[in-house]
Amino acid sequence: MRIIGMDIHRVAAEVVALFEGKLTKLGRVPMLREHLEAFARRELTHDDHVVIEATGNAASVAELLAPFVERVIVANPKQVRMIAHAKIKTDAIDAAVLAKLYATGFLPEVWVPDARTQALRRQVARRTQLVRQRVRLKNIIQSILHAHLVPPCPHGNLVGISGRKWLAKQIVPPDERAAIERHLGQIDVIEAALKVVEAEIAGEVLADPVIRRIMTLPGVDMMVATGVAAAIGDVRRFPDPQKLVGYLGLNPSVRQSGEGPAYHGRITKQGRGQARGMLVEAAWAAARSPGPLRAFYQRIAARRGKHIAAVATARKLSMILWHMLTKETDYIWVRPALLARKLRNVELKAGMPAEHAKRGDAYDYNIPERRAAERAQVEQAEQDYARFISRWRSRPRGEARPA
Repeated sequence: MRIIGMDIHRVAAEVVALFEGKLTKLGRVPMLREHLEAFARRELTHDDHVVIEATGNAASVAELLAPFVERVIVANPKQVRMIAHAKIKTDAIDAAVLAKLYATGFLPEVWVPDARTQALRRQVARRTQLVRQRVRLKNIIQSILHAHLVPPCPHGNLVGISGRKWLAKQIVPPDERAAIERHLGQIDVIEAALKVVEAEIAGEVLADPVIRRIMTLPGVDMMVATGVAAAIGDVRRFPDPQKLVGYLGLNPSVRQSGEGPAYHGRITKQGRGQARGMLVEAAWAAARSPGPLRAFYQRIAARRGKHIAAVATARKLSMILWHMLTKETDYIWVRPALLARKLRNVELKAGMPAEHAKRGDAYDYNIPERRAAERAQVEQAEQDYARFISRWRSRPRGEARPA
């Protein structure tokens, strides 16, 4: 078996081959599809194993080379310490290190998602970029108003209908007025693009039972469920919930040396940062909703503060999520009317007709008695959980666990 190490960049890739302990340089290959295909036909065989680092274009390179070789391996660059801390560092040396690490079995690999999961990740990232652009433009408008002593907008949305009417009445210089109008026009373009992207994501949600199952969790809407599902991919690659927690970077860092005690610090923040942020956002929403998760949040917040409690709740959500997906079951304390309303909002975003004359399952959320009955059920579960954990005795710092 020949091992091919590739140190890929935006412009070109340095390639070396390791065969029977001997390294051979195969030269530089331009990072263009036709050049990579020509190199694969000319130099690679179906018995080769190709090793590359995880970069922005690694997925495309792996997909292109896969038909020409036996296997393509994507390495985790953060864990390839021999490359990161090398004193003598060239592209050829980096490629050789990748090949040698794989040959000795010490290469930390990265899971390569399928085409659909990659497309879903791109859509979630695309929406996030559009939202950030919209926020940036709103902040620019706010800075213009602040510079000219304009009071804060009394309406919730500065660029909504009421906000724009209020904005048109404010006194600012003509050049600033023209700048505000330009920024509002850019926001309109971004919001039109957001509707298109969210409609495509909503269509994926309606066709994916896994995403709909994630939406049964409290505080999880369409975008959070889609982002988490895209980050996880196939949940079977995580043998236990702790592996998923570590993949999302929600596990605490641990430092221990010799026979001394282990010191736990902040969360590692490794892995999929976007999914981690979405879960923390969902945790804040779950802390405001009745249910056992709110009781869990309140217990941690009383001892450690609100922010640590939110991260701990996000970690709890990820563990519950692992059990839900592996056991193929919905959240046990799901509120059916609220879930139906969530799914109806997804259908509307996907472009389905409103049908005002027809009452579907989502209409139950508008019935106060039905909504109150569901809320009373989860509130009872919250009280039972709080009563259960009230019997726990907090262990003082330094006290050993009972044998």
